Amino acid sequence: MTLALVLAACAACTDNPRDGGTPPDGDIRQNTGVIATDPAASRGPAPEVPGATPGGTVTIFRETTLARLDPQRISAFMGLSISQLYARRLTTYADDGNGTLTLVGDLAETPGTDVRGDCRTWEFRIKENVRFETGAPVTARDVAYGIARSFDLTLSGGPTYLQEWLADTPQFDTVYDFAADRTALPPGVEVPDDRTLRLSFPKPHCDLPFAAALPATAPVPAAADTGLDYDKKPIATGPYLIEGRTGDTELRLVRNPQWDPATDAVRHAYPDRFTLSFGADPVTQTNRILAAQGADAAAVSFDGVPPSLISKVTGDGLLRSPTPRHSVLNINTRRVTDLAVRRALNAAIDREDLVKAVGGASVARPVTTLLAPSTIGWRDYDAYPGPASPAAGMPELVLAHPDDAEGQILGTVLANSLRRAGFRILTKAVPADDFLADIKRPDNPWDLYPDHWAPDWPSGAAVLPALYDGRGIKATGGNNGTSYLDARPLDAEFDRILAMPLDAQGAEWAALDERIMREYAPAVPLYVELTCTVRGPRLGGLFVDGVIGSPAFVNAFVRP
Repeated sequence: MTLALVLAACAACTDNPRDGGTPPDGDIRQNTGVIATDPAASRGPAPEVPGATPGGTVTIFRETTLARLDPQRISAFMGLSISQLYARRLTTYADDGNGTLTLVGDLAETPGTDVRGDCRTWEFRIKENVRFETGAPVTARDVAYGIARSFDLTLSGGPTYLQEWLADTPQFDTVYDFAADRTALPPGVEVPDDRTLRLSFPKPHCDLPFAAALPATAPVPAAADTGLDYDKKPIATGPYLIEGRTGDTELRLVRNPQWDPATDAVRHAYPDRFTLSFGADPVTQTNRILAAQGADAAAVSFDGVPPSLISKVTGDGLLRSPTPRHSVLNINTRRVTDLAVRRALNAAIDREDLVKAVGGASVARPVTTLLAPSTIGWRDYDAYPGPASPAAGMPELVLAHPDDAEGQILGTVLANSLRRAGFRILTKAVPADDFLADIKRPDNPWDLYPDHWAPDWPSGAAVLPALYDGRGIKATGGNNGTSYLDARPLDAEFDRILAMPLDAQGAEWAALDERIMREYAPAVPLYVELTCTVRGPRLGGLFVDGVIGSPAFVNAFVRP
């Protein structure tokens, strides 16, 4: 998933995995992941959280409103986090909050069956007694319909892995027209019976069980699909349902009486309700939580702690953890075609200086790899340790950045770093609202620009093919890989690793990471973000999600 730049600061923070457990050491959390092979791991109920009690209201503060509720249209962090409460998927993660992730069946009895052992055909058996909030049972057809509607470009916003894999092309809408016949299914989607969903792909996709954990696989009853209006109140299958909202200021979730904990291996429903409160800035959020008056004592900030309140954030009320969110200075390889220049750019950047500028060691950590340290199998290396030595006669390079405060900081620090190394740099401030869309156009007129990526699952498969496989470049824009690397020798390597068993992929992705950097240098890796946010003294059970790096609410409870 792409993400907006986040510059926040927090110091003197204490790590708080799950609810007060032992903090992880240092600022690196490398995930280790397994696929649960024993169906028992996918059954509920989830293990009880020590000290948890039912009742109360959890308040979640955020300055801006929640963009999407429709599960097929969700890709932002808060949407991914909150949707876990009301939208179950084919698979999901049992996360210990310290980097151990176990993929289990959510709606499905297991994380999926590779029917022929070639990762081309996968079957999921839907659990008994999983129901919509209406009481209707969830069927395989409801899951298939949810996947089908994700092909509709008018319902855009969510990840497109499944659509592209099923259609075998990034232009998946040209292969299947959902709007033309809503009773048809996309290519490769079959429903042999009410409890069996079969997905078949022209190419092997051994990481399909991870992709199936995205909310795009949430079931949708065809009769309840109201198109764009479904975003207002999707039909729940999780422990909570959407009770209502008050404009752009409040969203309320209450317990879903149709949710059966015996079918759910990861979620609890301890609080009576969740209230999402929008509008307060991070300073106000933090001060209210630290004051802990009334409902604020069981509140958490989704925006993090601002620099002005660093000195106040002491004690054990904080969540702090490394995240998979990774920042780079992308090099437009269509314009900067000289590999020697791209290598020299890598050697020129002063990452320590950059980290200081974005808030310091408590919010960011320098990296020199294309994969974030949290990626399964990650291996550290530095292909271009410097110092840089740009050759005489190198062309002037245009470095574009957003024109907001955060973008100005990044643009200034990066340009100064490159100039000190001898590059001639012209900076271009681009309206922040247009920046992401502009750099996603392959004909954009800039040589360098900061970009950010948060993988949709903790594997290199959600990073390297998504950003550096040139076959995925779209002529009309909307590209994730904004370095526009199109290296034919890499095509077979992407396909080879994607066809490997998941437990063998980690080391292969790490090796390919280094190969891409040494042979093509399409980007300058900069830093990964750390999450640091504050919670009230009566709120327990929170931990930082190992996949998206944001607070997870599946174990939340309110202390009496």
